[in-house]
Amino acid sequence: MSEDESWDMDDLPEGEDSQLEWWDFDDRAEMIDAVVGDIKFIIESALDARGEALLALPVSEEAMPVLEALAEKQIKWKYVTIIPTDDYLVPVDDPRSHVKALAQLFLTRGARVLPIATENEDYHLAGGAADARLQDLKWPPDLIWLGMGDDGSTAGLVESADLEEALDGPKEKRAVGIMPDNGDTPLVTITKAAICEARTVLVLLNGAGSQMFLEQAIEEGASSMASIGRVFADLTVPVDIYVEN
Repeated sequence: MSEDESWDMDDLPEGEDSQLEWWDFDDRAEMIDAVVGDIKFIIESALDARGEALLALPVSEEAMPVLEALAEKQIKWKYVTIIPTDDYLVPVDDPRSHVKALAQLFLTRGARVLPIATENEDYHLAGGAADARLQDLKWPPDLIWLGMGDDGSTAGLVESADLEEALDGPKEKRAVGIMPDNGDTPLVTITKAAICEARTVLVLLNGAGSQMFLEQAIEEGASSMASIGRVFADLTVPVDIYVEN
């Protein structure tokens, strides 16, 4: 493992004041150990400070090995609440359900795993219901973990007529419904404003190409065509970015 690059407040483009740490790995197992160790530290720090922890986690092919390893750690899981960063509007027993995957890993450990999506034909109503659920939680999350799609999407912030509401809607709104332009299943996602309220943000990337894409998106900031670039434009919290080469 090596710390590839560290950006502090003075290094970032004007208007950005978060602290980014880039971590580069040639060994997948070593990266998984590092990410799990850091998440465990975040949870335990939150438990020491407030007696509880709130995590927003992704469900993806890249994330699952880390989540599986994290679930094996000896943590006071009964004081930990977990939500998905985004989820499809499908039944909870559907293989695409993100909350189902998280529940299978962490409910058995004693954690509280909460859905943000419900099966609903009206994705706008589903987004409103998801927002109401998140409003009831003790905000902000101690950790929001973001992935990144090939197009620079993150969480459920995908190309859609609803994307602007998710990125630049009312700052008090924590979740919205999304109907993807590609015709995929509608979903709900946490908003940019909700992400920017997190105490810590973690990003996991696969390959140098993804790192270059993210670096460019961060440089472009609010003018980026990638949703993750627009999220980073407003981040003011510590961000750890792990890259598997």
